[in-house]
Amino acid sequence: MQAEIGLIGLGTMGSNLALNIAEKGHDIAVFNRTTAKTGAFFEAAGALRSKIIPCTTLEEFVGAIRPPRPIILMINAGEPVDDQIEALKPLLSHDDILIDGGNANFHDTIRRNLLLDGTGLNFIGMGVSGGEVGARHGPSIMVGGAQASYKRVEQVLLDISAKYEGQACCAWLGENGAGHFVKTIHNGIEYADMQMIAEIYGIMRDGLGMQAKEMAPVFAGWNEGRLNSYLIEITAAVLDTEDAETGKPIVDIILDRAGQKGTGRWSAIEAQQLGIPATGIEAAVAARSLSARKDEREAAEKAYGALGETLKRDAGPLEDLELALLAGKIAAYAQGFAVMSGASGDYKWDLPLPEIARIWRAGCIIRSQFLSTIAEAFEGAEKESNLLLVPAFVEMMSEAQAGLRRVVARAATAGLPVPALSSALSYFDMYRQGRGTANLIQGQRDYFGAHSFERIDRPGAFHGPWAMNAG
Repeated sequence: MQAEIGLIGLGTMGSNLALNIAEKGHDIAVFNRTTAKTGAFFEAAGALRSKIIPCTTLEEFVGAIRPPRPIILMINAGEPVDDQIEALKPLLSHDDILIDGGNANFHDTIRRNLLLDGTGLNFIGMGVSGGEVGARHGPSIMVGGAQASYKRVEQVLLDISAKYEGQACCAWLGENGAGHFVKTIHNGIEYADMQMIAEIYGIMRDGLGMQAKEMAPVFAGWNEGRLNSYLIEITAAVLDTEDAETGKPIVDIILDRAGQKGTGRWSAIEAQQLGIPATGIEAAVAARSLSARKDEREAAEKAYGALGETLKRDAGPLEDLELALLAGKIAAYAQGFAVMSGASGDYKWDLPLPEIARIWRAGCIIRSQFLSTIAEAFEGAEKESNLLLVPAFVEMMSEAQAGLRRVVARAATAGLPVPALSSALSYFDMYRQGRGTANLIQGQRDYFGAHSFERIDRPGAFHGPWAMNAG
């Protein structure tokens, strides 16, 4: 038997993806640097072992795959991927395809495409979202690379991807780094969404004095309505779970120090490079970085005192919290899609924004009920430059923004940190302000650096009268 596809890296994501491929009827060869891990994986595969070829050497692995060979790399991003490519190159043949399924920096994916150009080998950068469960039962898959290479593995990827009303949540999105770029922005939106949910949790805990068991049904209720999404669903589950050892809510014994693997930071950096505001993502990345400074935060609490003011606990705040979260989520998606739209032009990808929204409707971490609305918005005859201008979102944001405003104001008065929600409000207010305050900034720039400015009454570049007096 020769395998249809190969996979290297049997960690959590790789092993589950391999089982998914085998379960969907595709013969797969697998290899892991630690041979014992390969054996253990094969033994645990049960009935799926007949579809799996375990290999102990790279030579055996490559020989076990039917040419032209598609090989998925599910290993740590960065140098390990480059090392694995170099180890495989002497063993591969013309038209074989290397598929990086990790959380790679899309600039690395572009570089690897260029390095393999002219070698006869092909490279695909494949974003995979959905975590362990998604990898095993159906992730959202975002593919970048030569379209002809994608066509050769398309059926396998369609088969293993999540399905939304029968439609596969997998698509080719453009050349070279397009797939990994879209996955990066997906993770940036994920950062913002998670941070805003955490801020709402913080208001409930520290402002309203609610216990985790009281919060769980609130989030569960929100998940039945307009906030329906995977992250709201699992928030309710986390808040409702008890620690087996102590009997306390498990969230109360988890250290308040969040980790990050780089994709959120990359999305914020790329937004800055493109000159497109993504303030919710930036605030979320900063919040995670500040969370890591646990000792400093504890010292600052001693220096300044703990939070003292609480909020009134009545029906109003909970309704406002729901509206605030809705408004913040809309702002985060608007920013993320604006960044993708900008990158689409700069990198000449022509990213299919409606298709991206569709493949995020199932399998991925940020799946939510209004992604279909986003897809429809980008398919319309009159495509708006920002989701905040789409009629459906104008209606939602018009209703929700007052709640966001009240929540941010109350939180600020009570000393409750809401950086992502605050950034969403500021972004919305600046975006809707026809005449802003940058005219003063332009005056300042011209005064100290003669950078010139535009006038409102006629075209051209002008200088102020201060130039002669600046010295």
